Amino acid sequence: MDIILKPVVTEKMNLKGETLRQYGFVVDKRANKVQIKKAVEALYGVTVESVNTMRYAGKYKSRYTKTGLITGRKNSTKKAVVTLRKGETIDFYSNI
Repeated sequence: MDIILKPVVTEKMNLKGETLRQYGFVVDKRANKVQIKKAVEALYGVTVESVNTMRYAGKYKSRYTKTGLITGRKNSTKKAVVTLRKGETIDFYSNI
């Protein structure tokens, strides 16, 4: 099971990373906090102080087209905000 699916790279998370040492990730829906902590420590080589998780429910979307109304559903996701030990950072842009 891949625990960390992708990092959350937004202006808000970049600011939190610089000031509060917090980084966001989209994670597998079945993963718990201990698994997320071990995965981040193994992947980035940092020490994690705490993990906060949040679950987002899938939403129904609809749009009007020439052929009529089309409805669909977006998938539900789970995000994790990881706080690192003082003095440690994660650089998402080093591999670009």
